[in-house]
Amino acid sequence: MTLLRRMYANLEEYVSAFLVGLMILCLMLQVGVRIVIGAGLAWTEELSRFCFIWAVYVGASLAAKRAAHVRISAQFLLAPVKVRLFFRIVADSIWIGFNIFFVFLTIDMTREAFAFPEVSPTLGWVKAWIEMIIPISFAMMTLRTVEVYITHWRAGTLASMVDFVEEAQK
Repeated sequence: MTLLRRMYANLEEYVSAFLVGLMILCLMLQVGVRIVIGAGLAWTEELSRFCFIWAVYVGASLAAKRAAHVRISAQFLLAPVKVRLFFRIVADSIWIGFNIFFVFLTIDMTREAFAFPEVSPTLGWVKAWIEMIIPISFAMMTLRTVEVYITHWRAGTLASMVDFVEEAQK
């Protein structure tokens, strides 16, 4: 696997790990400075907050990539696999439609945030750059969900996505 393919395949993992690590580092620095000096560093709190926000949205894309988003599927336990697959596809299609709608909605919101910028108090960053993760993550969730279906389609394993008996035996 080439470097670019490996990076793309694990993009969410790398970005999430980096952001969570940076957030922990900022918080440890904040605690250490408070113990030694008795006063905190304002920029570490702000940076850790921004890292947390980004990690949550990137993590949502990671969950979509692993097909691990929360689903209520108990009502389909007794249904045949084909029926469960049909309703899974319908539910994911609705979710993809919502994601695409939300991407366009948040792009407009972000465009407006750039037109009337709000600057973060300590780092001096335009908050629109931080808010850009919202349309990016919803687009990534859509892409990763479609990729899951394409991967299963090519492998001929679409039914395994909803086969709870097979999943329980793993």
